[in-house]
Amino acid sequence: MSLTEGLISGGWLWAAGVLTALVLLLALRLAPWSVLLQERRLQHLLFGATVCLMLMWTMRAGLSPGLSIHFLGITTLTLMFGWDLAILSGTLAMLGMTLIGQESWDTLSVNILCSVIVPALASLGVLRLVEARLPRNFFVYLFLCAFFGAGVATAVAGMVMALLLWVDGVYPWARIYLEYVRFLPLIMFPEGLLNGIIMTAMMVFHPDWIRTFDARLYIDEQ
Repeated sequence: MSLTEGLISGGWLWAAGVLTALVLLLALRLAPWSVLLQERRLQHLLFGATVCLMLMWTMRAGLSPGLSIHFLGITTLTLMFGWDLAILSGTLAMLGMTLIGQESWDTLSVNILCSVIVPALASLGVLRLVEARLPRNFFVYLFLCAFFGAGVATAVAGMVMALLLWVDGVYPWARIYLEYVRFLPLIMFPEGLLNGIIMTAMMVFHPDWIRTFDARLYIDEQ
């Protein structure tokens, strides 16, 4: 879910740039810098997750520019580090992809918005809804926040990208649907499976790595 140079018109690029900048500023302000600076383990986890994200984003498939599909992995970062650090980590990964020539500087803000910010906020929305409506349970958290949340994040991010390409007149909707939208359900399940497997391993062996998961509430009190 990324765009190449010259694909989006200037007005949309400016709008995406302003929105992306505002969200990044909010994430920078709310990020737990005191904890991050004190805990070297958290620093290593965040750096490692950013590098893994870059490597995962290099594997993609698609027919036309802007209509490529790849794993996002943002749901795992959101559950591990919180939405603020997840967005900052994803932004660094996208900057890295741009530096090595995999992405375009021209569409950096749109790529960050659609591939990082939107799926992170979608994952956060699923998490908050589950916390508000359902009991604190290990399997509820795993299947709804990790598996289901990752699928929702992929669908929302993909539709935002598709609508942007359509509204800007880059491609007709028929082409976007045939080459992109109809394949979104096919990537939702493997995205959920990938994030679910990673989160399962961490919840079992290293629950202290997950900022949004309190083992005392989800396991000990059951």
